[in-house]
Amino acid sequence: MNGHILIVDDEEMIRDLLSSALTEEGYVCHQAPNVDEALVSLGEQPVDLVISDIMMPGRSGVELLRDLKKGNPDISVLIITGLSDMDTAMECVRLGADDYITKPFGINRVLLTIKNLLERRSLVLEKKDYQESLEFKIMEQTAQIRKNMNELSSAYDKTLAALVKALDAREREVGSHSKRVMNFSLFLGGKLGMAGRELQELSKGALLHDIGKIGISDSILLKPGQLDDSEWVEMRKHPQVGYAILSEIDFLKTPAEIILGHHERFDGFGYPNQLKGEQIPIGSRIFAVVDTLDAMTFDRPYRRALPFALVAPEVLKYRGTQFDPAIADLFLSIPRKQWEECAGRRFI
Repeated sequence: MNGHILIVDDEEMIRDLLSSALTEEGYVCHQAPNVDEALVSLGEQPVDLVISDIMMPGRSGVELLRDLKKGNPDISVLIITGLSDMDTAMECVRLGADDYITKPFGINRVLLTIKNLLERRSLVLEKKDYQESLEFKIMEQTAQIRKNMNELSSAYDKTLAALVKALDAREREVGSHSKRVMNFSLFLGGKLGMAGRELQELSKGALLHDIGKIGISDSILLKPGQLDDSEWVEMRKHPQVGYAILSEIDFLKTPAEIILGHHERFDGFGYPNQLKGEQIPIGSRIFAVVDTLDAMTFDRPYRRALPFALVAPEVLKYRGTQFDPAIADLFLSIPRKQWEECAGRRFI
């Protein structure tokens, strides 16, 4: 069978003519002389396409069309109209009718139009079913992934450390940059009075601060020379990429905020959101200072480590602009020996 068709027209002869021709083509036809009976018929069996006259006693085909599209937007509707009703027919198309035919009509034209409408409807429904199935599978898989991630919250430390080590290796970091800045952040956070969960979240944010670089191409990330403007645009996306990766995982929501803000500046001229002062998460403000310590005192792919004596002038220079002044002052008050103990080596 090719489908179920409901023919709605107050003229019995037209209903019978259409029904006879469509039945010969393998369609199952139903008839109704007015809108009210049409709605009853629609409630009794599934209908793929409705052929409706416009002008009928009682409610019009326009009113039927409105009810149909409100209750079942996927049903196909073919309007029958006289030449004098063309404006109304065009209004029906705007309301959702799929096509119209004018009286008097040729039956072959009607059959071809119906065939095309039902084929189009079939394609639309297939696409809709596929999208719904795909969305359901994605939601199901995403929910399972998140469930698994949340269940692993007590045993992920080694996994995260291995991931970060791989990211550091990709960027050709000497040693473990991410682990060092994590240790520095924990040390300075403790000096600020942070403890417990707050300190744990700072630890994760610092350790994973560059995870967003997983979305940056090697041609940009590993470029030996200066980046051009378009490359900097891409590079500066990594806090947002990192935030997108981690923010949907329950136990990494706060670290994700630290990651999003780790390139903000205290004066509001950082990125990606130009946050200013205490708008920037405290963990991001701590990280900004200790990242400078690590960047200066350890070997980089493009230069050797600098003397520790150069760090203090650098922090003082950007105190209040790049760095939170209170955190900068605390950093500067800590003796070199304590930073070396935290780093597990002596600075030059």
